[in-house]
Amino acid sequence: MKAVGLYRYLPISNPEALIDLDIDKPAPAGRDLLVKVEAISVNPVDYKVRAPKDTVEKTPRVLGWDAAGTVAAVGPDVTLFKVGDPVFYAGSITRPGANSEFHLVDERIVGHKPASLDFTHAAALPLTAITAWEALFARLHVSPQGADEGRTVLIIGGAGGVGSIGIQLAKQLAKLTVIATASRPASAKWAKELGADHIVDHFGDMPAQMKALGIPQVDYVLMFNDTDQHFPTAAELVKPQGGICTIVENERPVPVELLKAKSAAFHWEFMFTRAMFGTPDMIEQHKLLTEVARLVDAGTLRTTVGEDLGRINADNLRRAHQMLEEGRAIGKLVLTGF
Repeated sequence: MKAVGLYRYLPISNPEALIDLDIDKPAPAGRDLLVKVEAISVNPVDYKVRAPKDTVEKTPRVLGWDAAGTVAAVGPDVTLFKVGDPVFYAGSITRPGANSEFHLVDERIVGHKPASLDFTHAAALPLTAITAWEALFARLHVSPQGADEGRTVLIIGGAGGVGSIGIQLAKQLAKLTVIATASRPASAKWAKELGADHIVDHFGDMPAQMKALGIPQVDYVLMFNDTDQHFPTAAELVKPQGGICTIVENERPVPVELLKAKSAAFHWEFMFTRAMFGTPDMIEQHKLLTEVARLVDAGTLRTTVGEDLGRINADNLRRAHQMLEEGRAIGKLVLTGF
C-alpha cells in the first residue's frame, strides 16, 4: 500500500525528510479497526516527531495523527464498529501513523464521522478536539453544560488548530468570555469568526492589553503556544484559585512557584496519554468524539480547516510540515486521497 514516511530524521528542506513509500498492508487484531484512510490533517506533533536527530530507522516510520476514513476490516474483539462505517480519529503516538492507505487503530479511541462533513473536513477535528476538550473540561474542570457561564478564559494561540476548536468549546458549550491571542489580522479575524469575544497580541504586552479591555485577570488560561515564553505572563494573568493548562512541552523549568500565592492550579494535557498507557478509561475518547460529531451535526461546532493542500504524498506533506514549523498556518492543514 502507499504511504509517506521516513528513514532518517532530517530538516524539512531535505527532500528525504518525508518520502513516498510502498509498504505492507496491516491486518487487524483484538480491538483494532483497519481503516481505509480517505483524508488526513497535520499537527505540530508531526514535525516534532520528525525533528532532526541521529536515529536511522531500519524500517520506515510513518507519521500522522489525524485521519478520517472507512472501516475496511475489524479485529475479533471489536464491538463498536462494523465494516463500512465512516470514522474519524487521532490514533496513538506509540503506533504507526495514519499517513498510509490503510491504518490500524484501537476502536476505543475512534468516533463515527460527523454525517454532515466530508472526510476532508472531518479529518481536521479529532486530535485538536480531543486536546481542547480534555484541557478545558477534564483538566481545568470547566462545566461543558454552561455552569461556569460568565467566567473568563485566555486562549494563547487562538488561531492554531487546538485554539480553533478551543474557542468554540469555551464559547458554545462552556459559555465563557473568551479572550484569544492572535498576532496577524488574518488570524485575529479567524479567531473572532470562531467566537472569540476579544483579541490580544501574544507578541505584545498582554497584561497591558488585558487591562485596556477591562479584564486584568482571567479564571482560566489555555496555553496552546510556547510554554517557556508565556508561562510567566499566564501566571500573572490568572486569578487567585484559577487554573492554567498547557499542551506545549517546555525546554526550561516551568516556574510553577509563581502560582503559589494564588493557590492556582497548573495542568498538562497530552491527548495520547490514554492510548500510550492503555488506561482503563480509553473508551472516553470514543465517547468524546461521538459527542463532537453530534455537536458538529447539530451546527454547534464547525470544522477548522484552514487550507486543503491536495493529495496525500510526500511533497504536500513536506509543505504542510514547513508551514507549521514557520507558524504560517491558520486552522488545520488537510490532505485528501492518495
